[in-house]
Amino acid sequence: MNNGRDHRIDFYRGLALIFIFWDHIPGNPLANLTVRNVGFSDAAEIFVFLAGYAAALAYGKIALRDGWLIASVRILRRAWVLYVVHIFLLVLLMGIVFVANNHVETRDMIQEMGLYYFLSNPQQALVDELLLRFKPNLMDPLPLYILLLLGLPLVLPAMLRKVEYVVGLSVALYLLAPMFQWNLAAQEGGVWFFNPLAWQLLFILGGAVAIHAQREKPPQTRAPWRQPLFVMATIYLLVCAVIALSWRWPAVHDAWMPKLLAEWLYPISKTNLSPARLLHFLALAYVTAKLLPSGRWVEGWLVQQSCRMGRYSLEVFCFGVLLAPLADMANALGGDTWPVQVVTALVGVGLMVLLALWLDLNKRLGRPVQVPA
Repeated sequence: MNNGRDHRIDFYRGLALIFIFWDHIPGNPLANLTVRNVGFSDAAEIFVFLAGYAAALAYGKIALRDGWLIASVRILRRAWVLYVVHIFLLVLLMGIVFVANNHVETRDMIQEMGLYYFLSNPQQALVDELLLRFKPNLMDPLPLYILLLLGLPLVLPAMLRKVEYVVGLSVALYLLAPMFQWNLAAQEGGVWFFNPLAWQLLFILGGAVAIHAQREKPPQTRAPWRQPLFVMATIYLLVCAVIALSWRWPAVHDAWMPKLLAEWLYPISKTNLSPARLLHFLALAYVTAKLLPSGRWVEGWLVQQSCRMGRYSLEVFCFGVLLAPLADMANALGGDTWPVQVVTALVGVGLMVLLALWLDLNKRLGRPVQVPA
């Protein structure tokens, strides 16, 4: 495997973290700038795909160098850390929401965050929390990542040898899950909002792309717009953008949207990763990769801040989960005016950047000093 690091992956992970943060602040004007406004997919697809990419890249190298057993131990240790972080993060989130709700009179933040289940049945909620079945709003991605990571040791050896076979089995499971209504149980008889049996396909595809990217390939000489797949992907993205933008004006949407197309397209399920969502993300990823190959653009100052957040995606994601209800509280106390909402959204991103900067500095200070002989 090639040891070169593609800084674009870190950049897109950081960008996804910003989008997730903005999308989870109610009424945030900057949420209109995120990817969900111009298509069927959103930052969740970016997050899961790049999680699979990074996991296959990191643990694949360990498996090739030290063996499958060592790689599996590393994966399980990482999953355990994520599990502990999930429990700790949920406790902090509940504390912040309960305190914030006492200061906000315009809305019920406990209801918005889905925490009344804990207040009405705390003992069962604690059990469900330990079993990853109690997931308030903002907390769904982390349990999904934990479960997908736990399944990685089962497929990693096959991915390193015949990745196309693993992708084929993953596609089959993705198609069967909604057909037979397979999902995991959540609290109060519900199911996981992110069905792991469907979303595993995006994780596997990310890993497959990472493995493919490490192989030697002849350089592309044809311009992207001369490639048929690029043209088809671009057309699909434009159609999705028109449909998504028309949702802002329901009367216009109902007037021009063909009935047969609407019957096939809707509902666009996020729980089971609807094919329309999946295709939109894959088209978006392909077109973006073609238009923005590795180059000097990743050395820009703003790009480097996003790259740094992407390198510490777990810590920054957890910090963003805690900042979202605080930003919502600040907006409510400020009268929910758009200047206040914009300021809180930008301040939150600034704090996320500062956290990544501090983590990067702390990592450098922790390195052993090389003393000359």
